[in-house]
Amino acid sequence: MNDMTPTREQREAKLEGMGCKRKRVEDARFTQGKGNYVDDLKLPGMLHGDFVRSPHAHARVKSINSEEALKVPGVLAVITAETLKTVNLAWMPTLAGDVQMVLADGKVLFQNQEVAFVVATDRYAADDGINKVVVEYESLPVVIDPFKAMDADAPVLREDLAGKTTGAHGPRKHHNHVFEWTVGDKDLTDAAFRKADVTIKEMLSYHRTHPSPLETCQCVCSFDKIKGELSIWGTFQAPHVIRTVVALIAKIPEHKIHVISPDVGGGFGNKVGAYPGYICAAVASIVTGKPVKWVEDRIENLTATSFARDYHMTTEIAATKEGKVTGLRVHVLADHGAFDACADPSKWPAGFFNIVTGSYDFPVAHLSVDGIYTNKAPGGVAYRCSFRVTEAAYCIERGMDILAQKLGMDPAELRLKNFIKPEQFPYHSALGWEYDSGDYHTAMKKMMETVDYAGLRKEQADQRAAFKRGETREIMGLGVSFFTEIVGAGPSKNCDILGIAMFDSCEIRLHPTGAGIARVGTKSTGQGHETTWAQIIATEIGIPADDIMVEEGNTDTAPYGLGTYGSRSTPVAGAAIAMAARKIKAKAQMIAAYRLEVHEGDLEWDIDGFRVKGLPEKTMSMKDICWAAYNSVPPGMEPGLEAVSYYDPPNMTYPFGAYICVMNIDVDTGVYKIRRFYALDDCGTRINPMIIEGQVHGGLTEAFAIAMGQEIRYDDEGNVVTGSFMDFFMPTAVETPHWETDFTVTPSPHHPIGAKGVGESPNVGGVPAFSNAVNDAFSFLGSTHIQMPHDYWRNWRAAKSLGVFA
Repeated sequence: MNDMTPTREQREAKLEGMGCKRKRVEDARFTQGKGNYVDDLKLPGMLHGDFVRSPHAHARVKSINSEEALKVPGVLAVITAETLKTVNLAWMPTLAGDVQMVLADGKVLFQNQEVAFVVATDRYAADDGINKVVVEYESLPVVIDPFKAMDADAPVLREDLAGKTTGAHGPRKHHNHVFEWTVGDKDLTDAAFRKADVTIKEMLSYHRTHPSPLETCQCVCSFDKIKGELSIWGTFQAPHVIRTVVALIAKIPEHKIHVISPDVGGGFGNKVGAYPGYICAAVASIVTGKPVKWVEDRIENLTATSFARDYHMTTEIAATKEGKVTGLRVHVLADHGAFDACADPSKWPAGFFNIVTGSYDFPVAHLSVDGIYTNKAPGGVAYRCSFRVTEAAYCIERGMDILAQKLGMDPAELRLKNFIKPEQFPYHSALGWEYDSGDYHTAMKKMMETVDYAGLRKEQADQRAAFKRGETREIMGLGVSFFTEIVGAGPSKNCDILGIAMFDSCEIRLHPTGAGIARVGTKSTGQGHETTWAQIIATEIGIPADDIMVEEGNTDTAPYGLGTYGSRSTPVAGAAIAMAARKIKAKAQMIAAYRLEVHEGDLEWDIDGFRVKGLPEKTMSMKDICWAAYNSVPPGMEPGLEAVSYYDPPNMTYPFGAYICVMNIDVDTGVYKIRRFYALDDCGTRINPMIIEGQVHGGLTEAFAIAMGQEIRYDDEGNVVTGSFMDFFMPTAVETPHWETDFTVTPSPHHPIGAKGVGESPNVGGVPAFSNAVNDAFSFLGSTHIQMPHDYWRNWRAAKSLGVFA
């Protein structure tokens, strides 16, 4: 062999394919301030829009006077619901089958609801204009407490639904009721509870929070009156879905709508749905014939765009005295705000909350969810989780700790006793899911051994004895969390948005010189798709990742896809990429066989090309095949080397993980200290370990924020009291703990590359780990459950209620 011939290892390293810690290619522009965001877009003659918003949470709109606003220099128009009615756009459909006011139509239903849209020559004139619009309101009674929303004397919130006894998801029990959704076997579950040795029952509230991406929601709409075409640049996680929604609402043919998502500064579910700003900017552009930009500010984003969580879960577990679980019963009161605008698949009004059985072998279970309207902003997005999975994981993980406390068992040992066993996969849960693969015992034991769990428990026992002797005022908590997430929405048999199956797509086109472009139906909001998608292709077809350009977010060029959210990118789009690459590889094999004058079956793949079996010196690289595809293909074969794949997954994927949080709390101040946080994730095949680690760090930071202080809170009048970063906890590097990451690998058996998805797992598993740590710390003082968020004040208040002060 020639000494200059690259070794197999060198050839593989050159590809930078799957498993390689390839640096993010996106960061070259982001770290230099060269990103291209919506607010960077400036079009000739562009106008600006801004909203007049309601100071009331519930009020009748008696009148809107825009005379003075129209006198403001630069103000060109004031759009109201009456204006929108002339083009049948006063209300818009939500992704949950409800309808929502675009602008206040007769009344307002939450504070900062959009009332009028002022269009002006610049943002300053628009801001001056909104302050001159005079709106007369008549205050109405406010419903903020979800537990009072269905009282007999509760005010009617949705007058547009008057007399309607059914909604998008079945019968309605009350004028403020949205839906009831049930799953599982109630009779068998009730019987299990009657026979149980031990039961627990606890109300577990997962408070209302908000995704709060770094970049707020915004768009630029430009209508070409000559062509009848509407171009929309926006912060969209699912550009094709937005195009379809706009076509349905505006009655513009879909092929004449162009949606472009440039760089997006974080999404976390906040940028999946459609907001009034998009509709109003489009209408304003159609009316004026000029481009119109709408950019919300931080307070608007926190108070008026889609919230997350707000689930109140009455949780019951039945078990034997030895700690074997025998039944699970959960009722959820789901606060949906003023409109049901949850971004869930159509058939799942409570998302995938029925993953609430978690990682445990419950023989029977029953779940019921009641959605209700209140005077809060609408939404219910999957904030870095897959459609209510975070709420479900918190519910079962707190429930298991409470059961362990009642049984006097160690919470980790209780989990090990009840895990689904490896030989039970594929596992059918009591609430209807088919788990693809898992090895929970191995992951849990690795976590326990790595952190010296037994040693930590001994340290805790010693510390508790010292506390009782008065030698310390700190209490120590160990927060164990083991989660199974359900991601990869989804199979068309049970997942769609507005009737569109939740497949995803990829088009790969290789050029004669051996480089290529991949266009994908997803949209990165920071996940590193430009890096990892190229790595999948590099491994599959032997072209270096650096020679593959990845493009997303333009509905004119990308094949139709359902976007990025719910950790579906790798499980669905990643599979589409692999399948498209394999189509190319199959054609490349035919070309190589023709050129090497052998039968296709005589060839075998070898990292970056094909070789003849038994004749390793007779090879053809993929780069050479690319050239041949454009000048010497087999007779009857079309030239070129490209393929498209639309992947409809056969099942979801089920990543899992074992987390532990070690925390000390000072009872005199409520101040906590995160001593250690260890996170073991199993996301199946790992594409880029460095990007996975970054995703876990980001998700854990958000979980930390949610569990330890982040909350959208309202007063009794419906005023948002945490509507800015002065009050809404946004952790910086100063507050964020050190994260220790680890992994096991259990590939998904049905995914082309065995990948499961990881971006949201740390938020799913992290929140219960933090909460369990706080509750574990207080448990020896007699506490059963302390509600989140666990900020200093609430920790101090919990200590006070438990009588730790003289």
